[in-house]
Amino acid sequence: MYRLLRPLLFRIDPERVHHLVSAFLRFVAVRPWLAALLRRRFATSDPRLRVRAFGLEFPGPVGLAAGFDKGDGLAPAAFALGFGSVEVGTITPLAQPGNPKPRLFRLPRQRSLVNRMGFNNAGADATRDRYAKLSFRPGPVGFNLGKNKATSAEDAPRDYLKAFEALAGGGDYFVVNVSSPNTPGLRDLQAPDALRAILRPLVAAAAKVRKPVLLKLAPDLADESIDELADLAEAEGLAGLVLANTTIGRPGAEGEPVAAEAGGMSGAPLLPRTIDVVSRVRRRLGNRLAIVGVGGISSADDAWRVLRAGATLVQVYTGFIYGGPGLVRRIEEGLLAKLEAEGLPDVSAAVGLDA
Repeated sequence: MYRLLRPLLFRIDPERVHHLVSAFLRFVAVRPWLAALLRRRFATSDPRLRVRAFGLEFPGPVGLAAGFDKGDGLAPAAFALGFGSVEVGTITPLAQPGNPKPRLFRLPRQRSLVNRMGFNNAGADATRDRYAKLSFRPGPVGFNLGKNKATSAEDAPRDYLKAFEALAGGGDYFVVNVSSPNTPGLRDLQAPDALRAILRPLVAAAAKVRKPVLLKLAPDLADESIDELADLAEAEGLAGLVLANTTIGRPGAEGEPVAAEAGGMSGAPLLPRTIDVVSRVRRRLGNRLAIVGVGGISSADDAWRVLRAGATLVQVYTGFIYGGPGLVRRIEEGLLAKLEAEGLPDVSAAVGLDA
C-alpha cells in the first residue's frame, strides 16, 4: 500500500507531508487502545529481539531517531508502528521556529534527505506537558537536547541543563546534540573543553535522578577526533554514544541539484561511514559504553551490519520515510532470520562480531 502511495506523497512538499502524517499520528497517540492494536500488527514482539542497554529494557533494537518527533507527542504512534524506542527532539529550553522554509529536500534516487530545519520545536516546557498526558509507552523514550540559536557558546551549558531539568521527569534517557550542522557554531561545541563544560553539570544532575546521558557525534569528524571524544565520553561518565548525525558531505549525490542546498544529509549514502565509526568506537571502548548506530539504515541487512560492527541498538528516520509503516517489522523479521541462520540466541549476541 505504501509503495503505491509514496509517489503521490512525494509530489507534495516534504515538510507539508510531515505535517499531514503527524496529524494522523497525533490522532493515534492520544488513543492508547488504538496504538496497542496497531502495535500488535507492526511489531514482532519476539523475546530474542529484546535488548538491555544503559539500564533500560528495549522491546526491540530498532528505534526512531531524533528529528521526526520534535516534541509533538508522536511517540505513542511511533511505538504503534513497531519501534522499540523513540528519541524525541531536538528540544531546546525555549521555543524557536527554526530556519526559514524551504528547509527539507528529497533525493529519491539516493533514498536520502537534506535538511536545515534548525531545531524547530515548542520548547522544553511544552514538550514536558505534552508527554505528561501520553500513556502508551511500551519502550524507552529519550529526549535529544540542544541549545537555542540565540544562546552563545559560553552560555550553552546552561541551555542543555535547563532543557534537561524541564524534561527529567518524563525521559528515560537523554542525548546531548552538539553535532547538527544547522545551528551556527553548534559543531564547535564538539571541541573537548567546550564539551566538558556542557557534560559535567548535566551528567551530575542526571546522576541524581538516575537518568543515563548519551552524546551524539557528527560523522564528519576526523577519526582521531572520534577517538578523543569517545575517550572523553567514557571519562565523563556517559552511558553511551549515538553514531552519528547528518553529514555536510554529499556522498553519492554530488551531481544532484538538491545537493547544493545547505544542510545535513541523511539516508542510505551514510551507511558506510556509520559502520566505520561504530566499529572504530567499539574496538576502542570494548563493551564499556553502549553505542546507538544511526545513519543509512533502511533494511534488515543494513541493521545487521551495524549491529555486527558494534552497535547495541540501531535507529532509523530517513529509511522510515522511504520504507513506510511496515519497515520496523520487516527489519525485525529479517534480523530473526539472520539469528536462526547463524545459530545465535538473541540479537545482543551479534553485537560487535565484526568489530
